[in-house]
Amino acid sequence: MTMRILLIEDNEELAGTIVDRLRAEGHCVDRESDGNEANDLLRHSLFDIILLDVNLPGKSGYEILRSLRARGDATPVLILTARSQIDERVVGLDAGADDYMVKPFDFRELLARCRVLARRRSGTASNIFVAGGLSFDRAAKRAIVAGKDVDLRAREVQLLEILIDNLGRMLTKEEVADKLYSFDESPSMNAVEQIVTRLRRKLHDTPLVIKTARGLGYMAYVADDE
Repeated sequence: MTMRILLIEDNEELAGTIVDRLRAEGHCVDRESDGNEANDLLRHSLFDIILLDVNLPGKSGYEILRSLRARGDATPVLILTARSQIDERVVGLDAGADDYMVKPFDFRELLARCRVLARRRSGTASNIFVAGGLSFDRAAKRAIVAGKDVDLRAREVQLLEILIDNLGRMLTKEEVADKLYSFDESPSMNAVEQIVTRLRRKLHDTPLVIKTARGLGYMAYVADDE
């Protein structure tokens, strides 16, 4: 499941490793190292998941979390901390965290827990999406049509996941771009259109329809069997 993730972590080495691993998995990742700046960012930017360190300059992770929940923001939060005591975990969970991992951790587990949180938020119980002759494995980033693998580029995989997670909902080009690209990238709307066009062409023999509404954006839906 492709996710727009905010990592709030002040350890440069660890943050760099996490960002690299998440981006290698096809996720769009932004990072903040200061608690105050992260708190301000979350007031006007939306993410699918927040990975939150506890010990930060400025506001602590717990303060950021309490502020987030006080605003009614239900974005899933996974706390990353070196504090392993049960009392610390209880504080984090009571403050509104959805999950908790103690450093050091295995990155495969981190990725798996992020997928669980994303599925829980979208109401999806499985990593496998099936529509007629199309099946898509979110964990493996693998699409199969009529028993054959579809050659999808990284951005096309990201877009496919975004559309599947928003079936029946109109997404503006800006919303799609926000989920595909991080703040340090500057994509054009034409680039988004090209990705949509390529993906639509590769899935044209499947029931998954990608509709373009001029002036509005894109909507995917599963066509009824004829």
